[in-house]
Amino acid sequence: MPKVPGPNAPSSRAEALRGGLPAEMGVGAIGGLIGGLFGGGSGVFYVPTLEGLTTLQRPSLHGTATAANTAVVGVGALTFALVGGHLDWNAGLGMLAGGTFGGLFGAALILKVSHSLLRWLFVTVLLLSVAKFVLATAGIDPLDGGALVPAGAVHSWAYIAPLSVICGVLIGAWSSAIGLGGGLLAVPVMMVLFGCDLHTAVGTSLLMFFPNSIVGWIMHARQGTAARRLSLTLILGAAPGAAVGAVLALVLSAHALSAAYAAFCLFVALRELVRMSTLHRRPNSKPAVSSRSTLSQRE
Repeated sequence: MPKVPGPNAPSSRAEALRGGLPAEMGVGAIGGLIGGLFGGGSGVFYVPTLEGLTTLQRPSLHGTATAANTAVVGVGALTFALVGGHLDWNAGLGMLAGGTFGGLFGAALILKVSHSLLRWLFVTVLLLSVAKFVLATAGIDPLDGGALVPAGAVHSWAYIAPLSVICGVLIGAWSSAIGLGGGLLAVPVMMVLFGCDLHTAVGTSLLMFFPNSIVGWIMHARQGTAARRLSLTLILGAAPGAAVGAVLALVLSAHALSAAYAAFCLFVALRELVRMSTLHRRPNSKPAVSSRSTLSQRE
């Protein structure tokens, strides 16, 4: 018996991107480049771009972007591992497990917190990240590339195991509930709490979100909120884009990558401030957030 599309299932006309197949693959490639370079954040590009170039409904925007993001994090992490980039398996495995659990079961709890408060916390983390990366670029990093805790603690499983899982649960739940910023939160957390250098944090962040992205894509596919044809063309562009972005991240010096990361975080923070200001002027508007429709979407 054929499956009946859900109420949010996109039509073929709604998912058609202005510009045709070249534009669709180009969008996929640019988002892949962003995600591979910064360890996440591809949804920051995918969701508003698809919103402007298609007539997809909001759940389908997130579902389609989630499909593309699965290719970004999977290919990006694999490229880091194959090209010679270092992945922090100690903290990474704990955050991977915690992030998957948080994405599946924690989003409903996070949604009980004020949406405005969550947005402000996100902006605060981004601006603190900007400050850290600017200082690192200038050669005056207060942590000197290390963690907040003594080096001995960073190498202790008694410290790494519980803290990495807790951080993973919180970041996974937050990004699934709100639909953005998971990678942009994971990278600074791994640097500050586990002493990872920026290159390692980027690669490990990609690894962390791969299982969660797969689960999110499957859930969107079952709900009919992922545009099938557009998802495929975005993936075809995102895969090589993520590989190029990951290689570029590895090629760039620590100072150059820090400067690029600071600029990107600042852009996202300013965009969020503009969005919150716009919503504040419209008191009757409520953000359409659903733990099911935004699962695993790292905008």
